[in-house]
Amino acid sequence: MKNKIYDIVIIGGGPGGIGSAIEASAHNIGEILLIEKSDNHSNTIRKFYKDNKRVDKDYKGQVTTLQGNVEFYDGTKETTLDYFNNLLNSEKIDSRFNTEVEKIIRNKETDLLEIHSSSGIIQTKNTIIAIGKMGKPNKPDYKIPPSIKAQVNFNLDKCSSNEKILVVGGGNSAAEYAYDLADQNNNVTLVYRKPEFSRLNETNENLLKKYHGEEKLRVRMNTDILSLENEDGKVKVEFTDGYSVFYDRIIYAIGGTTPVDFLKSCSVTVDEDEQPIFDQHHETTAKDVYVAGDIAFKSGGSIAIALNHGYHIVNNIQRKKGKIFSHTEKFTKTE
Repeated sequence: MKNKIYDIVIIGGGPGGIGSAIEASAHNIGEILLIEKSDNHSNTIRKFYKDNKRVDKDYKGQVTTLQGNVEFYDGTKETTLDYFNNLLNSEKIDSRFNTEVEKIIRNKETDLLEIHSSSGIIQTKNTIIAIGKMGKPNKPDYKIPPSIKAQVNFNLDKCSSNEKILVVGGGNSAAEYAYDLADQNNNVTLVYRKPEFSRLNETNENLLKKYHGEEKLRVRMNTDILSLENEDGKVKVEFTDGYSVFYDRIIYAIGGTTPVDFLKSCSVTVDEDEQPIFDQHHETTAKDVYVAGDIAFKSGGSIAIALNHGYHIVNNIQRKKGKIFSHTEKFTKTE
């Protein structure tokens, strides 16, 4: 496949990657390839969202106007996945799943970007890195004893019901984990190290207050964890306020980290906070290499903004080619 030259290769099959692919196709950008390391697109939604979970267009109630060719409205996990399926199928986007990317280098002889992947070297004129952060969750700086690692999780995959569970974190994922688990007849406590929440959207903030008020779950603020221990098969948690409590399971929802090593292997410069450096067109310090979606956010993020990233990137690629960028017929999502 090395002989084929793509106009755009998109790394990552989340909203930013899908949006970029649809924009490129809508404007006849040329040969397009979408690469995803998992076995399907939208892996974060598939893996980290419970069935029928609400999927919001905007983050923290910040209303974002969609500027490109993809319409999106609030929905559920299922309607969102169906919509993205239909988009990719309708545009006949060339997709390659179960493909891991190792690095991107520029061939000095051809001036093309070469993507070194598990399926070989792929040549392209432009690359959009649209990988997320959920794949590399932040982990606590204290030791997790090996004997309890099966009971310490970073998503809800192993959760069931009738357990005493501690959810750690202060963002939207932590809040959603907490009330989802409470709905499954678990005894849930949400602990956050700060005195108040500052990153919750209005929906999650109201739900937490409702569940806490109805004693469906407990919220402990301004409290952090000192250590975890195994005591007779239970997880013993030592808190900074002097209390020790036993739990069946601990769920961490404390954000994700930018995959710095991967970015560096693509010649993308990162700042002191290990975030990729890019210009107003989302082009990084590596020429013709762009970033879109979660990896371009310092914090938070939304599907709407990720979709807009794709629009602006494709706009810039067209601008470089001297072509006028205009809207075509929008692809509409049914609520």
